[in-house]
Amino acid sequence: MVEVFRTDVSGSHAEIIIKELSVLLPGYRINFDLDDCDRILRIEGDRICSQMIIRWMHSCGVGCSLLN
Repeated sequence: MVEVFRTDVSGSHAEIIIKELSVLLPGYRINFDLDDCDRILRIEGDRICSQMIIRWMHSCGVGCSLLN
């Protein structure tokens, strides 16, 4: 399963978020496409709880929403 999120993350913050999400979601593939106008966050793994990720991102001060 792959989920794609729209964010407002900055370049320096993206690396930190990837490291922290990798701890929360071990074994998942996590990356940003900061060249995209929506500053895309992609997460690939068996089961992804989109709402949990959005809440966690908001708690880090990052805007995040599911991209449909």
